[in-house]
Amino acid sequence: MHKKFIYSLGSLVLLLILFFAISMLSSRLLRGMRVDLTQHGLYTLSDGSRNILRELREPVNLYLFFSGEASRGLPQIRSYARRVDEMVEEFENQAAGRLIVHRVDPEPFSEEEDQAAAFGLQAVPVGAGKETLYLGIAGTNSLDDVQVMPFLQPSKEKFLEYDLAKMISSLGSPEKTNIGFISTLQMGAGFDPATQRMREAWVVYEQLGQLFDLETIDPGADTLPDNIDLLLVVHPKDLSDPMMYQLDQFVLGGGRLIVFLDPFAEADRGNPNDPMAMMQAGSASNLGLLLDSWGVSFETGRVIGDLQYGVGTSQSRHIGILSVPADGLNSEDIVSADLQAVNFSSTGWLAPLEGASTRFETLVQSSENAAPLDVSRLRFLTDPAQLMQGFNPTGDRYALAARLTGPAKSAFDPPDGEAQSASHLAESGESGITVMLFADTDLLTDRLWVQKQPFLGQTLVSAFADNGTLVVNAVDHMLGNRNLISIRTRVSSSRPFVRVSELQVEAERSYLATEERLQQELTETERKLTDLQLAKGESNLLVLSDEQQAEIDRFMDRKLEIRRQLRQVQHDLQRDIDRLGTRLKMINIVLMPVLVMIAALLYAVQRRRRQNTQQVSEEAA
Repeated sequence: MHKKFIYSLGSLVLLLILFFAISMLSSRLLRGMRVDLTQHGLYTLSDGSRNILRELREPVNLYLFFSGEASRGLPQIRSYARRVDEMVEEFENQAAGRLIVHRVDPEPFSEEEDQAAAFGLQAVPVGAGKETLYLGIAGTNSLDDVQVMPFLQPSKEKFLEYDLAKMISSLGSPEKTNIGFISTLQMGAGFDPATQRMREAWVVYEQLGQLFDLETIDPGADTLPDNIDLLLVVHPKDLSDPMMYQLDQFVLGGGRLIVFLDPFAEADRGNPNDPMAMMQAGSASNLGLLLDSWGVSFETGRVIGDLQYGVGTSQSRHIGILSVPADGLNSEDIVSADLQAVNFSSTGWLAPLEGASTRFETLVQSSENAAPLDVSRLRFLTDPAQLMQGFNPTGDRYALAARLTGPAKSAFDPPDGEAQSASHLAESGESGITVMLFADTDLLTDRLWVQKQPFLGQTLVSAFADNGTLVVNAVDHMLGNRNLISIRTRVSSSRPFVRVSELQVEAERSYLATEERLQQELTETERKLTDLQLAKGESNLLVLSDEQQAEIDRFMDRKLEIRRQLRQVQHDLQRDIDRLGTRLKMINIVLMPVLVMIAALLYAVQRRRRQNTQQVSEEAA
């Protein structure tokens, strides 16, 4: 018995030693090998990244800087640094030797720290001491081009693969693309006279500036610079005729154009030196004759309200601010595919003109529970619930963003002058025009898609919607870079409760219909009371007649009944949601374990039967 115990204990010790030995060997020999079991392959390089690595025409060096000692008290940073290291290693493995990764620990007062500072990486102070933390990447190529990610933010992990692929693609294929940028909105950093403070640049503007070479063009200019690959126009308000002509000829000549229009640009606060202009903040923009020649219409007097996509709860929904989910995004177009949500505010809509020669492709659209609203209802709006009054969805879906392709004619006659007339383009070439239109400019503002918060002495920017991704997708698509788009549009792990949203919309429609019925009965009762009052003599104006009193009593009873109905609608909504939650809990907590147990029992019974059958056969033999 004693020997048996010793043998058992020795076996356990040997197994423990073997376990640790296998763990150490596997961590070294199998480093980088993994099996990605997530539904959408969130931890596997996308086809776009692999294509970029295969198409590298010259070697690229990546320098990954991470302060190991300074990050000891920051588990979140260390975990993210490990994730970055794994991603960089995966890029290196797929590059077939054309990507060389250097891992650098910039300790204080070392040559490595000087190298990090020379690259322009951001040193973040840590704790009360003088230690600084580095977590950034610098990239170089044989032409001495340098690109830098100054500090890798954990909140931007979703974009890590795209940022790396963009850096490698730019260094591996260093040809530059020129993007002309025209905007009548103050999107860049500067001094704000209205607040007497410095104004931060819009995040989407900074993002575009980091990813592309932007050449700012004065909206009042009469000509466009040469060698523009893409023109980006935001809120073209009161453009001059010469500039409109330049846009016309640029598009007909094969130039790519992206335009953000708006019937009510909330970001346009007017002239701060003009009190009357400030009172009328929220301007409209249009391209007039150009849109007509391209075969598309756009109204500047109305915006889209949407009962289903309007933000908020059933009690306080703003139908003028839309959060368009995947259901409203074109899943078959690379620009909008795989995005989760894009937010709009006081947006207009686009529609193809009858007989247009161009092809109209919708990228983003409203739900069927939408309808136009007059712009005047938004100008001095204090209570979003007011927009629900008299709102009747048309059942149509309105295009909020679209692409125009195909043949088109010029909106202008040939200019005066023989030389200018000779260079005038009356129509597009064989390839036609390529124009992308958005019916809203407010989707570019920070408030609709990002949240800012301080972190280790800097500002972290967290995206809660895909507005920025949609814009950069549009630019990359127009420049022809499909690989980068396929990386950036990978799905997130967010899973919205679609059925709950449908229940809320259904209840709101019932609530709205009941509320409108109440308002109609109230108006009718007031009219009857007025008629009864006018029918009385002047001496009895202050005395209620029996008929009037009966009418008032009847209305009050009816009003209480309708309020009860409104409460019942809300109660039914919550009851349906609770029932749905209960069913899901029963399935996850009770049903699935029971099914697993039943499957295990059936397997055990079947196995016992096979064993018994085999035993009987052996005994018979």
